[in-house]
Amino acid sequence: MPHRTDEDPRAAAPPPAVRLDLWLWAARFFRTRSLAKQAIETGKVDVGGQRAKASRNVQVGDAMKVVRGEEVFAIEVVATSDRRGSGAVAQTLYRESDESRLAREARRAELRAARAGYQAPLTKPDKRARKLIRALGDIDAT
Repeated sequence: MPHRTDEDPRAAAPPPAVRLDLWLWAARFFRTRSLAKQAIETGKVDVGGQRAKASRNVQVGDAMKVVRGEEVFAIEVVATSDRRGSGAVAQTLYRESDESRLAREARRAELRAARAGYQAPLTKPDKRARKLIRALGDIDAT
């Protein structure tokens, strides 16, 4: 007679591993899997401090650095998923370090301050202003 236990064998099993490009897509770092794969291939994603391939399996506890445009995320994988859900669900898949979040917010504030110095003109330039612009050599002003 086989040994019976009341434990569910699936409960003790570790969570399934998921491809890196699929996980990044499910965690909403990139809009499509192809964009995630491209970011991985160009070295914008490091897992454990090393460049990774798109087919690498992501497991709970992996440390990751993701560069997306001007933003740099230093995260730890908390859960794996191969399904893309809402933004609230996606944020439960990872935990971002406090240093990373503060650095991103500081960088965003710097960019916002830099943009605040420039103000677009309220109206189109008049005839006199257009002549001055042409005299300065602005090729696009015609």
